Parts: sequence; structure tokens; C-alpha cells
Amino acid sequence: MSGLDMAAQAGIWALEILAIAVPVALSVAYITYVERRVIGWIQVRKGCNRVGPAGLLQPLADGLKLFLKETTIPAAANKLLFVAAPVISLTPALLAYAVVPFGETSLFGLWDKPHVMAISHLNVGLLYVMAISSMSIYGVLMAGWASNSKYALMGSIRSTCQMISYEISMGFALVPVMMLAGSLDLVEIVKAQQGGLLHWYMIPLFPMLLVYFISGCAEVGRTPFDLIETEELVAGYHVEYSGMWFATFSLAEYAAMIMIALMTSILFLGGWYAPIPALDFIPGTVWLLGKTAFLVFLFIWMRATFPRYRYDQMMRLGWKVFLPWTLVWIAVVGICIYTPGLSAVINFWMPWR
Repeated sequence: MSGLDMAAQAGIWALEILAIAVPVALSVAYITYVERRVIGWIQVRKGCNRVGPAGLLQPLADGLKLFLKETTIPAAANKLLFVAAPVISLTPALLAYAVVPFGETSLFGLWDKPHVMAISHLNVGLLYVMAISSMSIYGVLMAGWASNSKYALMGSIRSTCQMISYEISMGFALVPVMMLAGSLDLVEIVKAQQGGLLHWYMIPLFPMLLVYFISGCAEVGRTPFDLIETEELVAGYHVEYSGMWFATFSLAEYAAMIMIALMTSILFLGGWYAPIPALDFIPGTVWLLGKTAFLVFLFIWMRATFPRYRYDQMMRLGWKVFLPWTLVWIAVVGICIYTPGLSAVINFWMPWR
């Protein structure tokens, strides 16, 4: 490859990265606005409505305030790790988007066949997302320890236990998806669900859909699993952070929440395919983003509805309910696949056979 070709390829990669990173950052900013408005609507109040028309400029005002706010480092903190922790927490949340397919396009007929809209198309994309998403825990643990605060340290330990517990259930919940799709490629998993609503994995794997979505809520620390930010811990692992460093942790949390919603849409809700083949004239990316937006709304709805779990209740749910549930369902799917008399029940969702 010549130098000119390498430069052109690097330019294409840079544009692809910007096409993903910029919308994610903007969507995180305005999801905070949507969340405040939706919760206000649920609780019969207005929510933010002062800055700009209908409060639409409120996220920009919040961002400007955080940018101008003074950032301080505790005198006894480990300064290097204190500063590195927010970056380490945010980086995996953004890197996970590198392999997520947002649909297929022929670029208005310029290409002979549809191309996958993704920065990188990996045949082990699902494994990559699971691996890279689990790395964000290092930033959380590092923030709690480097702050040299008992409250921050306790919050980081709680968060670590919570993430590890529910990541196990999330991982096992995806095993039946791999068994039905016969692949770790996210594109192939979506293509295995084409043909309409009846082909989506939410039907044979509905219990796993619930486990994955609820475990995702626990992994990102959303209500009712926000035990890392309870009042007795002041604000949890980021209690000593302010300004843009605090905003970085918030950005990582919301980016991870969007990723959970996006992966749920891809793995269980048919990805970019319409529920009815007659609606395929609507671009697939619109369907994927619409499903993701609905699931983000469910995250917000849960926050406004359910009370916070006690810590022992949260851990019991992960280890004594979700983990056995996923193992049983893996066994059920395996029996249906490899038992001759039962294989016809589930072959409908296994086009590779």
C-alpha cells in the first residue's frame, strides 16, 4: 500500500471514529435532558425548562458550568492515578462502539452490495464488547483508592463487587444467543433474526433478555442498583471529583447505558430489521436507533419508579436468581438443539442449520 493510500485509509478511519464518537457524546448530553424531563413528567412536575426553548439548552449550560468549575485534587491523594481514573473509566465505554454495527448501506447505490456501518467488523465482535466493557471497573476502583477517602474507597469496592457479580450473569445470558446464531459476529447475529418479529431472539430467549437488560442496569449503577452512590457514601467513588473530571465519569456511565441498550437491540430485538417485512423501506439504522431509544426510556422509567435495593438484596438477586436462571436456560436451549424430537421447536431461530 502506497503512502497516499495509507493516508486516505487513515482519513477514512478518522471520519468513521468521529461519526461514532461525536453523536455518542452529544446523545449523552441530551439523554440527561430527556431523563430530567421524563422523570419530571412521571412525577407530575416540569423538569428543566428555563435555559432555551423548553430547556433544550440546559445540557449546554451544564457542560459550560462543569468546564468552568474549579477542579481540585485532595492533598493526600495519589495525583497521577486520581487524574487517570476518569480517563480509564471513559475509554473502554467509547472503545466498545468500535465494533457495533449500525446497519447496512449501499451509500445511495454507489456500492454493489450493502456494507456494514461499523468502524471495525470483527468476527468475534460480541466477545470484544464483553471484554472491553469489563475494563471500565479499573477506573472506578482506581478512583476510589487514589482519592484517599474512606467514602470513595467504600463506594469503589461496592461498585467492583456489583459489576463482577452481574457481569457473570450478563455473560451467561449471551451464551444462548451464540448457540442459536452459531456465531460471535454481531452482524451474523442480526442477520440470523431477519424475517420479522417472530424470528427475533426475544421470543425463545425472553428470560435471557430480562437478565441481560437488568444486569446491564446494575453494571452501570443505575437505579434501583445505585448502591455505589447511596447517601451514607455521599457520592460514592467519585465523591472527591469535581468539574470536568466528574463530568467524565458521568459521560462514561451514560455511554455504557447507551451501549447496553444498543446491544440489547442487536442481540434480542432484531437489530436494524423491521418487525414486519413490509416496513423494510424504512432505513435499518432508524429501526436500530429507535429500539435503542425505547430501551433508554425504560432505563429512565425504572429510575423514576423503583426504590433502591438493599445491598444484600442486590447481591442475592445476582448470585441466587440470575446466575442459576441463566445456567438452566443454557441447558434448556442445548437440550432443544441436540435432542432430535425437540430440535424442530428451536430450528426456526437457527438459520445456519
